Amino acid sequence: MANENEIKKALNASIAPEEFDWEAFEKESVYDVDRAVIAEQYDKTLSKVTENEVVEGTVTSVNKKEVVVNIGYKSEGVIATTEFRYNPDIKVGDKVEVYVQTAENKNGQLILSHKKARAMHSWDLVNEAYNKDEIVKGYIKTRTKGGMIVDVFGIEAFLPGSQIDVKPIRDYDQFVDTTMDLKIVKINPEFRNVVVSHKALIEAEIEAQKSEIMSKLEKGQVLEGIVKNVTDYGVFVDLGGVDGLIHITDLSWGRINHPKEIVELDQKINVVILDFDEGKKRIALGLKQLTPHPWDALDKDLKVGDKVKGKVVLVQDYGAFVEVEPGVEGLIHVSEMSWSPRLRIAQDFLKVGDEVEAQILTLDRDEKKMSLGLKQLVENPWENIREKYPVGSQHSATVRNITSFGVFAELEEGIEGLVHISDLSWNKIKHPSEVVAPGDKLDVVILDFDEENHKLSLGHKQLLPNPWEQIEKDYPVGTVVEGKVTELGDKAATIALSADVEAVCPLKELVKEDGTTPVAGDTLQFKVIDLKRNSRKLTVSHLKTYAAPAPKAEKAEKPASEADVAKKAVKKINESVEKTTLGDIDALAALKDQLAK
Repeated sequence: MANENEIKKALNASIAPEEFDWEAFEKESVYDVDRAVIAEQYDKTLSKVTENEVVEGTVTSVNKKEVVVNIGYKSEGVIATTEFRYNPDIKVGDKVEVYVQTAENKNGQLILSHKKARAMHSWDLVNEAYNKDEIVKGYIKTRTKGGMIVDVFGIEAFLPGSQIDVKPIRDYDQFVDTTMDLKIVKINPEFRNVVVSHKALIEAEIEAQKSEIMSKLEKGQVLEGIVKNVTDYGVFVDLGGVDGLIHITDLSWGRINHPKEIVELDQKINVVILDFDEGKKRIALGLKQLTPHPWDALDKDLKVGDKVKGKVVLVQDYGAFVEVEPGVEGLIHVSEMSWSPRLRIAQDFLKVGDEVEAQILTLDRDEKKMSLGLKQLVENPWENIREKYPVGSQHSATVRNITSFGVFAELEEGIEGLVHISDLSWNKIKHPSEVVAPGDKLDVVILDFDEENHKLSLGHKQLLPNPWEQIEKDYPVGTVVEGKVTELGDKAATIALSADVEAVCPLKELVKEDGTTPVAGDTLQFKVIDLKRNSRKLTVSHLKTYAAPAPKAEKAEKPASEADVAKKAVKKINESVEKTTLGDIDALAALKDQLAK
């Protein structure tokens, strides 16, 4: 048996591994003793590793699936590459923190986790980065409503869509599974919510660029830009670090409904600077100003009275705008669309897109204004109105409008007249709608004209027999007739004498013989006590059908006093004074003496 010294010599000797007697080493008890010593000495050269602790390690190998980390232990730990997605630039030699899950599993392998190591003090890292205003790396995991979910130090942070870039982002999905430099802009300690921004990192640089660009701007300067965003009210153009706005009214000399009719996203265009505010970093741009104004190219021979053709581009209640040439518009006021005096809206005549021919009514080249008319191209029906519709002539009209005071009826396009409520029916009515409705055909007679104001008075009842002539014959005062109580009012009741004839009975004249008051629906005898044709009012009484008229009291004659006798005598003298002759003077003198006594 070899002694201990020999074994040591053998161990210390430079013996090739293939020449070493491993079988003897494993069998000899002395080797067992020395192996434990050697293992103990070897363990002293290794780091002490405690499970469930966070330690620092060095990356020794990196591939697509795994990252190998050495923490100074007898075996190295293998960590999945997915735990380093936030840092795709990791390389051999980098220092990383790892969490020791198991010092040695059944296969003798060290189990580490970088994700858990980050999570254990991630909140401290987040707060430290926030307080120091540091730039952090974040791995964009997925898209969510309004932005992105980002892994920062193992914590899920929110990256709003508006904070991804200084320009609007149209495709959020392009950032998923990428790493981005971020700045922590907001922390909620209570709920441990973190908001990050990429835009904040580049805003400072952009502000410097804006200041430099703004200092070089001049009104009237023409620049090239890229369409950055298109909205309903205008177009935002990137001028190379600073944005300007082309309002929709400055895109085209002609009328447009939306800016996308003129430009599209990412299009390169030339613009002119109309105005700018260096303090507010606002720039007003123009596109149409780069081309001549269409009014300047308008035919010099065009004048008032000429006919022009155009397309309706806008319709309002008060009128329609017609584009006679690109960028040159004229207004057709609603009053110039028809000879009809009836109040109407432009939508009744025209709609957007209509091709029309009109006459120029006014033309102001300096103010760039033009007014047009449609009705001037057709004959004015009021020019020969008296010949076509003489007073007393009968016609058929169409009810167009109903008011409380009468009915407007149209004889033809442009010719309307008013049938006053008093000329609509021989019977008394409260509202014209009791007789006619819009759209009805109505027979009318021409009553009067107001040619200057294009007004025409019409009548309808004049074409019908006057029922009151027959009523006067059928219901003379004193006639007793049967009637039905149809309505009870506060002061009088309405009595139907026939299908077409109604009368009024004062309540005091409605009392029955037994002292009660009739109710609606009762049929009674009535006596006609008054008839007024002008006011078309027939008054009746039930009381007078059974109550005898009270006899008139005769006045008792008082004995004539001497004074009354004298007065009568004087009156008689005065009445006959004209017949007095000179021969009667003596008799009169005697009578005077007698009266004096």
